[in-house]
Amino acid sequence: MTQQRFCGEEVSRGTRSVWAGEEEYLLQGATQVPVVHSVSFGYRDIDHWHEVALGRKEGHIYGRNSNPTVQVFEEKVRLLEGAEAAVSFATGMAAISNALFTFLSPGDRVVTIKDTYGGTSKIFLEHLPRFQVDVKMCDTHDFDAIEEEIGKGCNVLYLETPTNPTLKVLDLERLVRAARRKGALVFVDNTFATPINQNPLDLGADLVIHSATKFLGGHADALGGVICGPEELVKKVYQYREIQGATLHPMAAYLLLRGMKTLHLRIRQQNESALTIARWLENHSSVEGVYYPGLPSHPHHEIAHKQMRGYGGVLSFSLTGGIEAVRAFLPGLRYAHLAANLGSVETVAGPPRTSSHVECTEEERQAMGIPEGLVRYSVGIEETEDLITDLRQALDRLPERIRIPS
Repeated sequence: MTQQRFCGEEVSRGTRSVWAGEEEYLLQGATQVPVVHSVSFGYRDIDHWHEVALGRKEGHIYGRNSNPTVQVFEEKVRLLEGAEAAVSFATGMAAISNALFTFLSPGDRVVTIKDTYGGTSKIFLEHLPRFQVDVKMCDTHDFDAIEEEIGKGCNVLYLETPTNPTLKVLDLERLVRAARRKGALVFVDNTFATPINQNPLDLGADLVIHSATKFLGGHADALGGVICGPEELVKKVYQYREIQGATLHPMAAYLLLRGMKTLHLRIRQQNESALTIARWLENHSSVEGVYYPGLPSHPHHEIAHKQMRGYGGVLSFSLTGGIEAVRAFLPGLRYAHLAANLGSVETVAGPPRTSSHVECTEEERQAMGIPEGLVRYSVGIEETEDLITDLRQALDRLPERIRIPS
């Protein structure tokens, strides 16, 4: 595991996920960071107050701008991603939209891929064009086409890897080089990989984005988002968020911090389970295809092996029989929440039409290469064999419930 300097020593990401950013904010012997609910922070010295307000001295002024508990969360993610700075948000979509609207202006051009998360796709399909931003959405697997579109002009290259929900993997180093030739900024959604498995900043990205709601928090009890990168760029996003107002709540920050203490353990288990389950699913007669970058059959397996330390806790698979098979299969699972979430300690499953791409029409999903018979399966921390047993009993009963073509 790659190590970085922390507290004067070389420590792993696992140790950093437990300790990073916390010691300065532990009060009166407490071993846990306090939840600071105060909206405002007072100063008897007006000149000191002014220096803090201008950012020349450490401190907090108003909860919409910053908060001690929130700052610890930002610092922990910053250290895990090896970034100069970090800024948090109320949700992952707030992080994504703030990043795009901070750096794009009318007349600018953004190049992206067709496989982004459904909410992100809506920004590219509907919202940015209303502000006269030119958007080019490329076939995710066609790196030559992406490079060609970057060459035509690009202010921001927006990438997501692995993608949601079909787990495509992008060659970050190659695409970053193409963006650099045009002076474009590169944003990477690292939600599926997490800082444990991948660090896009090390591969040349300018900003890395997380929906902290997912794997970072890991317990499906707090919404949040975060952006990491160079201080100059993050400060611009912070200034936009300061006015736009999508601030992370301190209680959510506390819950995310608590979840992150076990991040490396959860990801280790989820990596191992997802790969084992993906291999098992490849051999089941009711499964048409398995989407997981850890499989040698995955078209981007070599790229994933090069730039990732683990392949992640999410896989997808398509069922013979399409959406009717999905309707029959999902209620048969015993150890999976059927819900629009992922990255939790419990396994979560669902089709894109009700989860990642509920905002999109069936035609839009088809254009993105998402079959209606696809199941997104976010592996929890349950015992791997129990999950396989659960999948087996639900899949084996499918022929009884629907008529599957021979």
